[in-house]
Amino acid sequence: MRTTNLLIGLAVVPCALLAQAPATPSAAAEPMPEAQQIAAAILPLPKEFRDDATVLGYRAKTPGLVTLKKGTGSFICLATDPAGHQFHVACYHRSLEPFMARGRALRASGTKGEQVDTVRFAEIKSGKLAFPKGPAALYTLTGPAGSFDPATGTAAAAKPLSVIYISGATPASTGLTAQPIPGAPWIMYPGTPKAHIMLVPKM
Repeated sequence: MRTTNLLIGLAVVPCALLAQAPATPSAAAEPMPEAQQIAAAILPLPKEFRDDATVLGYRAKTPGLVTLKKGTGSFICLATDPAGHQFHVACYHRSLEPFMARGRALRASGTKGEQVDTVRFAEIKSGKLAFPKGPAALYTLTGPAGSFDPATGTAAAAKPLSVIYISGATPASTGLTAQPIPGAPWIMYPGTPKAHIMLVPKM
């Protein structure tokens, strides 16, 4: 199964958290052309998953994320935010979309900080919000603003980071520490619905 093989392969890929995309681009910020947004957004994925990915991005004077490319594959990718101070693109497994979309909606409505997860965790517990029971992968690239080079289709200055979500995972269930260890896997938000394994590269 392609997704299972992908998760196994993450053991050798550096990992980190998904940055939250704001609901509305800044009025002063113009998004990249759609073709460039798509090309940049799919870069975190292994090549065999890129063509089939769905891409959410930005259009000038249109609030919120819109679908720039409808895919049939397992991943949804977010284009870099034109209002952001850095280049950040992220791709996550489709099974995470309800959780991610709910977070974006809560932030857009003014919910801040840890309260976003307080609401989401309560909704998962009640059954109102879906969250995958099995592992789900997330890939990101983060770097300075302007990292993406449309001429080459690359973002050489951006760093790859990834996550494996395993809902409810703990140090005991995974054999991993909850303390960050550069170059080794560790677990973040243990025991919560969004518990995830981080594989952080040595810097």
